[in-house]
Amino acid sequence: QTTLYPFSLLAALIISRMPPPLAFMQKSTGSGFTFSTPYTYDGMIFTGNQTLVRCAEENKLYGECASLKICVTRSTTHHKFLEAAFPPDYFTVASSFEERADMLFNGTCNAVAADKSQIQMSELVYNAIRDGKYFWVDSTTTKEPLAMVTRKGNKTMTKEPLALVTRNTDREFSDIVNWVVQALLLGQEQGLVKDMALCQNYTDLTLRDASNLVFMNAVHCVGNYLEIFDGDPNEWKMNQINRGTGMLYSTPFGNVGNGADVEPAARSVMLEKIKKKGFFTCGVAIPDDFEGDITRSDNLVGMSADFCRTLSAAIFIGDSERVHFLNFTNTNNSSIVALANGTLDVLVGGRNQQDFDFETSPSLGGLYFSTPYYYGNESTSNRVSFYSMATREDDVMFASFVNCVVMAAIYAQENDIQKHKSKEMPLISIFGSEISWALRNAISYSGSYDEMYMKHFDNEATEAAKGRNTLNEGRPLMLPFLNLSKL
Repeated sequence: QTTLYPFSLLAALIISRMPPPLAFMQKSTGSGFTFSTPYTYDGMIFTGNQTLVRCAEENKLYGECASLKICVTRSTTHHKFLEAAFPPDYFTVASSFEERADMLFNGTCNAVAADKSQIQMSELVYNAIRDGKYFWVDSTTTKEPLAMVTRKGNKTMTKEPLALVTRNTDREFSDIVNWVVQALLLGQEQGLVKDMALCQNYTDLTLRDASNLVFMNAVHCVGNYLEIFDGDPNEWKMNQINRGTGMLYSTPFGNVGNGADVEPAARSVMLEKIKKKGFFTCGVAIPDDFEGDITRSDNLVGMSADFCRTLSAAIFIGDSERVHFLNFTNTNNSSIVALANGTLDVLVGGRNQQDFDFETSPSLGGLYFSTPYYYGNESTSNRVSFYSMATREDDVMFASFVNCVVMAAIYAQENDIQKHKSKEMPLISIFGSEISWALRNAISYSGSYDEMYMKHFDNEATEAAKGRNTLNEGRPLMLPFLNLSKL
């Protein structure tokens, strides 16, 4: 179950699908944390009496629903959800999973709010004959003839992506952890399974470049994602390999409001530098045969440049023109070099080159890649292309801010927030109260993801043409970004 920490700092956002992951500073400790690509997309559902589960899903509290009482564990995202969705008389809190179960069994409540993963392999049973009590059974083996088996809800109420967490004081180690998760997914995608004949023992234990580690040992020695997955994959559509359906998924922004408790523990040096000089430099990778002005282009080049303008609007209180553009071709890594040496502050338009996730030389430090803003429609038998906003990894707060700007367009799409409704976007003061309107200013310029997409791909605006560039809506979301030939 996902616990809310005292200072969440976009706790949900940083558990999102970010190759490589991003991190934030925690105010209470001064420490930062990095979250890997999620290994599970979970979410809260209701379980219990069939009628009352439906009542909870529909938020109906009268008539046959008047007796609804939901058990929930204290200080969790589930608890926060119920506080916002139900009057306090309709739920009761427990300090642990065990206490919550006891409260259900003794009649304190008649429904439970829990992660789908907690109840996937069990069913809640109400025995109307023997004392009218609830109990948990294995749904695959129960033979209780007197029991009325209740139902898990059909509606997932929250987003709970789960990831591996590391301290952000060692970027290379965090990247290694993330690549292991990606290797498991790649093994699943490519049909590779556990094979001890391929499991390689290292004979040389001296320090080596992280990019040279045999990441596929995770699969050869332990198994692919499905082999280590606990549960029925048919119950977990989002945790299956994506084959071309929508990949746009925003994680909740969490507690990022304008209160004193969410002032930043550490400020971004890059953000301060950009605000001081009054602009930033955005590199745009373009095809070799590109002709024209990138600032007036359509299709992917134009959309890429527009994300830099959106970033400008987020930083400079709505001014989308505080960005200088430089062109680079895709035939070499000159754009990567320009980003690494400080010529560029942000790079867009280039197909993600995760080889540059790790530092490869003193002059080529590791990079961050935001949540992708565009996915190619290649089949998974080929390497699917991703397009992200890339930044240097020497300023984790700036990289996280850039990622928030990308995520804002997806969040706006999910929540039906267009340009004219940009003030419905959350305030976000963890990067400094002076830019707490960053997400509102970003969407005031760009609009939702679909508004941006249609601006640049008007002739490909159908759902079929957009392919992976549509909202996920509970469909498969696992898609490795690694190149097998590099592992």
